[in-house]
Amino acid sequence: MMKQISYGFLLALQFLTRIPIPVQCPWNQSTSRWAIRSYPLVGAILGGVLTVLLVTLETFLPLSIMTLQLLSVWVLLTGGLHLDGVMDVADAVGSNASLEKKWEIMKDPHVGSFGLIALVFLLAWKAWLIYELLKSEFPVYSFIFIIACSRVGAVALLTFLPSAKQQGLAWEWKKHINFLDCLYGALPLLIGLVFFDEFLYLLPGYVVFLLLFGAWVICSFKGINGDLVGTAIEGGELWCLVLTWIYFSFVMG
Repeated sequence: MMKQISYGFLLALQFLTRIPIPVQCPWNQSTSRWAIRSYPLVGAILGGVLTVLLVTLETFLPLSIMTLQLLSVWVLLTGGLHLDGVMDVADAVGSNASLEKKWEIMKDPHVGSFGLIALVFLLAWKAWLIYELLKSEFPVYSFIFIIACSRVGAVALLTFLPSAKQQGLAWEWKKHINFLDCLYGALPLLIGLVFFDEFLYLLPGYVVFLLLFGAWVICSFKGINGDLVGTAIEGGELWCLVLTWIYFSFVMG
């Protein structure tokens, strides 16, 4: 059992990050389920890296450079995987084409103008929110909860939304998962919120995002795929950054 859990965790690390993992992990029903369950834990690790970086460099760098540094490492750690999904979805939505044509556009490896516009605005909003948070008295470990929360959302969407097609990454991840896997995945975040209850605002706020995003996916695409999961992760991170900025700047401030 422990070997399957370990392989699943390493699979999640290999898929969701660019952290070098020199281990050949088997892909089967058990390891893929544990990989899905590990999504939020991997998010917490990414947030932990950003937290350590912030604590280490904040006394040496001006806020503007620190903001760019954090955002650059954030993108570097994931290899831009989810940003690629955002661009594909933006190109598909911007085309105003039929559903089948949208799927073709998402498969196209080339990036269109709508994808580039979406990328620029997404990164610009993230940079501004990070900058504003650095100016405020927010807890430096906020990134752990923000990034973990968005990965819980990815697991929830994979669990509860139908697959758009019976092929692709989302279909492979969905094959063997159910509600219990979503619950297992959410446990690290829920346990963390017990000890750091100042982040409880994320729960109702993020549920709103999931409901809205899920409804939009069903209405626009009739089901989920890998690009839409990546978009949910990036959108969820941006949403949680907004919630965190509002909470610590206005509610707690």
